[in-house]
Amino acid sequence: MKQLVVLFFGFTLVSAVVKAQFKAPALDKSPMDVSYYPANFPILKVQNKASDPLLARVLYSRPQKNGRSVFGDLIEYGKIWRLGANECTEIELYKDVKIDNTRLKKGRYSMYAIPFQDKWTLIFNRETDIWGAFQYDDKKDVLRTEVKLEKQQEPIETFTLLFDKTNSGANMIMAWDNVKATLPITIIK
Repeated sequence: MKQLVVLFFGFTLVSAVVKAQFKAPALDKSPMDVSYYPANFPILKVQNKASDPLLARVLYSRPQKNGRSVFGDLIEYGKIWRLGANECTEIELYKDVKIDNTRLKKGRYSMYAIPFQDKWTLIFNRETDIWGAFQYDDKKDVLRTEVKLEKQQEPIETFTLLFDKTNSGANMIMAWDNVKATLPITIIK
């Protein structure tokens, strides 16, 4: 009888432990990603191959097209967009830069866009750690600039943000569906 009672309590304890096991949350449909300029900076740094100093790092979520009509439908023209999904996109600048002949000091900023059919208004805002654009406050904007759009032949399934080296700094390229926007960033020396 003692063995049966011990077995019963042992089984109960094991059952409680199994039920209390950690359960990971489901994978987000718009995973977060990071882009650096120079590209792959952390890897290059570890390998002692970084020839250019770190200029910028962008944290952003990557929504999927999933057969949807993106611009003008899912992302409405003329309305504020968090430039990705989930948390608002954030850029950290490690040096002062010029964007559209306006100085932007090194630091961390949230980024928004107001998309139109032929251009985007890009916004750098000093409030960070924001989810979505629901509490966007234009009084905290530090820079606004317009970028023209290029139509892409092949639609891009996943929102992508990356940097491309230029003679004066880098271009920040944002692409999704059949749209590509390029923001020139000039390093202040």
